[in-house]
This record gives sequence, structure tokens and C-alpha cells, in this order.
Amino acid sequence: MPRIVMGIESSCDETGVGLVRLHDDGTVELLADEVASSVEQHARYGGVVPEVASRAHLEAMVPTVQRAFAAAGLELSDVDAIAVTAGPGLAGALLVGVSAAKAYAMALDVPLYGVNHLAGHIAVDTLQHGPLPSPCLALLVSGGHTQLLRVDDIAGKITEIGSTVDDAAGEAYDKVARLLDLPYPGGPPIDKAARDGNPKAIAFPRGMTGPRDARFDFSFSGLKTAVARWVEAAEARGETVPIADVAASFQEAVADVLTAKAVRAATESGIGTLVISGGVAANSRLSALAAQRCAEAGIELRVPRPRLCTDNGAMIAALGAHVIAGGCSPSALDISANPALPVSTVSV
Repeated sequence: MPRIVMGIESSCDETGVGLVRLHDDGTVELLADEVASSVEQHARYGGVVPEVASRAHLEAMVPTVQRAFAAAGLELSDVDAIAVTAGPGLAGALLVGVSAAKAYAMALDVPLYGVNHLAGHIAVDTLQHGPLPSPCLALLVSGGHTQLLRVDDIAGKITEIGSTVDDAAGEAYDKVARLLDLPYPGGPPIDKAARDGNPKAIAFPRGMTGPRDARFDFSFSGLKTAVARWVEAAEARGETVPIADVAASFQEAVADVLTAKAVRAATESGIGTLVISGGVAANSRLSALAAQRCAEAGIELRVPRPRLCTDNGAMIAALGAHVIAGGCSPSALDISANPALPVSTVSV
């Protein structure tokens, strides 16, 4: 069985390379996690530009690989298998990573595993908290995805039980940050501003929480619009917009909906463990409210440390290790990137 697994992530604006060791007992040890971000190149546009992201991956791939091996004290010849994000993500960005992974796999004569980016966000938790109980519930909250997932087997059986019908939570953060003249990406500056605000100052709506709404789906477009209208009305009255209060009230609405639905889904399903992952999982209010509500419901909460929440190669290496341990067959060397790869397809 392969022992050293290299992971390559290039689905959006981070070039990530991770190295892990798969032990005989199935546990996975993190050896290196190096990331090159192009977020500053996108900040001037207020969002990710696919062509800019693809070029940034091309420029960063080899240096990031070199840094990862230097950090781990390993050589390329030590690698036993390579895992790469095959989707979902930006088509051009994915192609850079998949092409690089194919080249390394051919040059080193090691098996290649194309894996799912979203499943990687769940698998990365095992690097910090150990094996996932089966089943567990995962709340995946990132820039482009907000999903509730039942995980029976991280290597092969993930079922979506709820998803966003419009804006993901991370998209809403970016758009509200733009309204408040805060930097891109919007998550960290809104979280910082909210610390000085009153989360009860403004009663922003909680989307898709009515009796006729899908129980575990999400919607944040209406919340974003409500914030925009509130800010416009305040400015029309000649008032100074209370950025801290708006940020805190918006953030409370997001965290309230996410945690309430996740805890209810876990309780109704009889699942005792909730994993929150993805870039928005690093949000302070989300983690605090989730901890409070999980404790009240008797549910174990697992949240990876912030570095592991954002896109990185370690999560892809970890997922690759679990796929290998689960006995899955390697991918063919002619695999293609799939920008719309469903979360139910863990490996291709």
C-alpha cells in the first residue's frame, strides 16, 4: 500500500501542495502543506478572474511543490501516489493541477487518484482530529458552496441532504463586504468588523426558514439584498452607515441559519458528530454559535484549524490517502477535469 501521498489542489485561486503519510492503522499524518495564493491579483476586480487564476497556478505549481518537499524533508522519489483535485472548480484552474499531477505520476511511475475538492474539505479534518465516525454530518461552507452532507464513508459514500439554492455563504460575505467598502475576500474583514458591533442591532432576514421552505436547503441572496437596501436607506437619510453593527447583524443571520439547520439535521438523523469545513468555517461567530448549539444538543463538533479550512493541498493528499486505504482503483492517466463534479463522486 502506498505510504507517502502527494496532493495537488488548484480548483480556484490557491495553488496547494500537501504531503501526508498513510499509516498501517489507517491514520493519516500531515508532513507538509504549502500554498501559493493569487487572491491579491483578484482583489482589484472584487472576485476571482478565471484566466488570472489559471496563469497564477502555472507560475506557482513547481515552486510550491519544491517548498512542500523541502518542508517535509523528502525527495520526489519518496512519493508512492499522487492525488489531485479533479473537480469541482474553475475549468482552466483545474486543468493546470490535473496536468501537473499527470506529469508527476508518469515521471515517478506512481498511481494517480483524481478526487473531489468538496470531499477533501471533509477529509482534512482527519489530519487534526483523527478518523471520522460513521456516519457523521458535514456542513461545508466556502466561497462557492454551502452544503449539508451525510458522510458514511469519506472514501466513497457522501450524500447531499441540503444545499444553497442561490448565493453560497461565502459569496454573500464578499458581496456585503463590497457594500461596506471592506476588502476582498469579505469573510475576514466582516468577521473583524463584527467584533465591535451589535449582532441584534438590525433584524436581517433568515432565508429559507419558513414552514414551506426546504428543511435543509439554504438561501443567502435575499439576505444580501436586505443588507444592500438597509445601507441604501441609511445613506439616503444622510446617516453614517454603522459598519460594525451591519457586519455583526449580517454575520449573526448567516451563522444562525447555518448552525440551526445543521444541528437539526444531525438531531433528526440521529448523527452524533458534526464537522464544519470550508473557508467560512474559520469564521469566529459561526464556530462559537455551532459550539454552543452542539453542546446543547449533545453533538460532538469538529472544526479544523483555520489553515486547514481554506483550499490547500493537504486536504487533497488526506482524501487521496483515505481513497487508497479504502481500496479504490487509481484513475486513468487520461482523466479530465470536471468543473461540475458532484460531491457524491469522491474519486474518478
